[in-house]
Amino acid sequence: MLYRRYLAAAIASVMTVTGLFASVPAAAKAYLQCVPFARAESGVEIRGNAKTWWSQAAGTYQRGEEPRKGAVMAFAGTRGMPMGHVAVVKKIVGDREILIDHANWSPINGRRGQIERDVRVVDVSDAGDWSMVRVWYAPIGDLGLRANPVQGFIYTDGAPDTAPSFKAPVWTQNEWKPGNGLEVVAASLGN
Repeated sequence: MLYRRYLAAAIASVMTVTGLFASVPAAAKAYLQCVPFARAESGVEIRGNAKTWWSQAAGTYQRGEEPRKGAVMAFAGTRGMPMGHVAVVKKIVGDREILIDHANWSPINGRRGQIERDVRVVDVSDAGDWSMVRVWYAPIGDLGLRANPVQGFIYTDGAPDTAPSFKAPVWTQNEWKPGNGLEVVAASLGN
């Protein structure tokens, strides 16, 4: 009798742990991350964590401190954002304000991995050099409370020196352009 209890408890424990491990990839798959979004939206062919984009762009893409329409804004990694973040500049509003498109910043309706368009970003750096910004954060309906360090902007008009070494995914073919049908791609990641 005691043996059966131990056996039942052991089986239940194994099933619980197995269920936890099996559910993690399914949950992670549903999130659209900022990197594939920025790559698809801008055409900048850089891979890896967002915090590495700035250094990876050196020698391949033009880089600078000035926001330009279509440029990728590369955020530095921080304790609160260890993998960094990338977004695409959509509009220059003024000397210290721009609009960006990005993914996986604000949880919307309790769900992460969402695409946000025309998001307000304000330069809050002392020097006015876009090295520190505050970004609109949907849950509070205002600019976020923390300032975020920016490494700079990666310009898409400086095309890569070499062609990408990978075969483009099927969804990028048939006259696909950055921003065209990205919602379909995001929806294919799951709900």
